[in-house]
Formats: sequence, structure tokens, C-alpha cells
Amino acid sequence: MLKIGPYNLDTRVALAPMAGVTDRPFRQLCRELGAGLVFSEMVTSDPSLWHTKKSSYRLNHQGEAEPRAVQIAGGDPEMMATAARLNAERGAQIIDINMGCPAKKVCNKAAGSALLKDEALVEEILYAVVDAVDLPVTLKIRTGWSPENRNAVTVAKIAEQAGIAALTIHGRTRADKYLGDAEYQTIKQVRDQISIPLIANGDITSPEKAKQVLDITGADAVMIGRAAQGRPWLIREIDHYLRTGELLPSPSQDEVFAILRKHILELHNFYGDVMGVRIARKHLGWYLQSDPAGREFRNNFNQLETPQAQLDAIEAYFNRYQAA
Repeated sequence: MLKIGPYNLDTRVALAPMAGVTDRPFRQLCRELGAGLVFSEMVTSDPSLWHTKKSSYRLNHQGEAEPRAVQIAGGDPEMMATAARLNAERGAQIIDINMGCPAKKVCNKAAGSALLKDEALVEEILYAVVDAVDLPVTLKIRTGWSPENRNAVTVAKIAEQAGIAALTIHGRTRADKYLGDAEYQTIKQVRDQISIPLIANGDITSPEKAKQVLDITGADAVMIGRAAQGRPWLIREIDHYLRTGELLPSPSQDEVFAILRKHILELHNFYGDVMGVRIARKHLGWYLQSDPAGREFRNNFNQLETPQAQLDAIEAYFNRYQAA
């Protein structure tokens, strides 16, 4: 299917690293639902910031299935190399370098997709990180800095020469942020120029779209991002379709309830009663975002203060749904 370093992944579907979303409970859930590879939330390359509570959660990989992939972000080659080594010591088995995030707070620090403007610095960072660890190092980029400056092919060639084990490309430029439609021709151009594993990302919202993107780009796998928020079973549906050409039926309300309840319970267990309750609110909102009847429930749910109250409310909501 897809081979990254010593790891043979059994599906062609990966979960994108997403700040505030792909914590350990969500990564584990998506692995259970068919993701062959999941990435941690982006971790800063500055170890002096790792003492925060937020970083302690992001660096927690206890009990996770292999391979454990950690994404790091920064613009200083030496600091990135150090971050890679420290994450390897903490159990990371794949190091992913973020050169794709379009967020201002990342780009303003000359990190994320801002690095695509400086190809010499890109090269320096890639060689530094690859040389720092005896692990596969992967890279995530956008197609370029702006629609007028798409340099993904050049960066991909640098990456292959530096020893990057796999490359993910989001089909937008940094200037596009998440606006408009992703384009895949640039990813195809990269495929024609490099031989390392290539993963396509951007606007993959259905099994049919995943197949279409693979056909257009010639990529080895797809990466699912925002479309999996509140719909993690999409990963299973894409995996099944790519294997068989058959569409799975949508999950029943009983299964949606079971998945949601398990997810919320794991958030409580991972973060504790106070923080877990708060984080559960946004995930619940994503699960019910397509249900017009869920708006009032979401508003009420956001007022609940204890784990048990949240679990009871979810059960009551789905019981009413079934009764209707």
C-alpha cells in the first residue's frame, strides 16, 4: 500500500495533523476507523516551550499504535534538528516537518508555509533534521507561496535529495489559506518529478473524491483533514472504496452514537474533568453540524459542566432522535 521507512502501512488513507483536533483520543479513534497513518498536532521546535500543559498533551503518545508520527514546526535548522532528536527520545517513530501551515502566527515566525519563500533555508532544515535522527523524516508542504509562485516541484526535488521519506502536498498555496478549491495539477507535476511516496491533501471529502484525486495526481495515498472532524468514519468509507470500488452505507444512528460517546469519554479520560468537558464541546458541535435539529441541543450542551452530564445528554439526544 504505502511504505514509509520500515513501516508498511495497510491503507492509503492518512489523517492530517490539525492543531486543536488531532489529539491522542482523536488519532486513536481514526486509527480504529481505518487510517493507516495519523499525525500529532503540530509541536513547536522550541523545547523551552514544551513545559506548558498544552505541549504536554501534544507530546503524549502513550499506548498509541505504531508508527507514531510527530509533526514539528520551526524555522531554525539547528533547533528543528534538536526537536527531532528529543521527540525521537520520547517515542516518535516518524518525524514530519511542517512547511504547510498557513496560519499567521506560524508564518510570522518564518515557519510553516512561510518557509516556501526561502528554498535555501528549506534545504538547510531538511538536511539538518534528516541527519539528526535515525528515523524516517517526512515533509508536508503547500503548492507554493502564492498562485503566482508555485514552487512545489523545486521543493519536492530538494526534499528527495535530502532523504525525505515521503512528501504530502496540500493543493493550495499559502496565500489561498483554506479559500477556494484545492488544485491537483501541481501535485501531478511533482509526481512526475520524484519517486518517493507522495500523499495528496486538500478538499478530499468523499470516497469518490479520494479516488478522483488519486487518479489525477498519481499520488500513493490521500490525507484527510477537516472533512474528518465530526465524521471520522469517512476514513473507513474512503479506505473501503479504494480497496473495492464499493460505497459503504452511512453509519446508523446507533453507530454514530457509539462512536461519539466513546470519543467524548476518551476526551474526558485524557484531559480530565474540566478541560475534557470544554474540549468535548467543540467535537460535539462537529458531529452534529449537519443536523439542523442539533442547534438547540449544542447550545444546551455547551452549558454542561461535568463529564456525566455530557454523556447523559448525548444519550438522551440520540434516544429522542430514535423515538422521532
